[in-house]
Amino acid sequence: MRPSNKSRSRNKNNNNRRQNPGNVINRVFDSSGPEGRVRGTPQQIIDKYQSLASDAMLAGDRIAHENFLQHSEHYSRLLVTAQREMDAKKEAQQQQQQQQQQQKQAAAAAQQAEANEQPAIEVSPNQEVFPGQKDDSALVDTPESGLIETPEAAPKKNQRRRAPKPKPAPEQPAAQEGEA
Repeated sequence: MRPSNKSRSRNKNNNNRRQNPGNVINRVFDSSGPEGRVRGTPQQIIDKYQSLASDAMLAGDRIAHENFLQHSEHYSRLLVTAQREMDAKKEAQQQQQQQQQQQKQAAAAAQQAEANEQPAIEVSPNQEVFPGQKDDSALVDTPESGLIETPEAAPKKNQRRRAPKPKPAPEQPAAQEGEA
């Protein structure tokens, strides 16, 4: 004879128990203790079992007293475990926020450093300029005497200095001294 599908469907919900019970601290539990059913949050159940334990001790029933204390201890362990998990999550969130804040500060510092950066020296593709080296672009190499100075690079007298432009303009011929 084949097993009945009805019995299988009745037990179907037993397999759907939650693996992660969620927030245990505020969750309401039903506890089936020796004195009947106790319902409430873990802290409420702990308080109830401890009061029942003290009542049993006053009545002289040491076994019931110990039993209530064991039930209370069970819910105390649940509560402590939930508190540890919440503290670990809180620390992880704080660390994540600190990392995000450090990343924002680093990005802001990089932007500020980029804004304060001096304009780069324009170098032709065939010319190398090293730190501390003077720009010899005004000098021309001739075979007979080595480097000579060109008229365009000669120092100009009585002219104002201009602020560097973002994009260099093509060089203009030097102004004649008679025009002033």
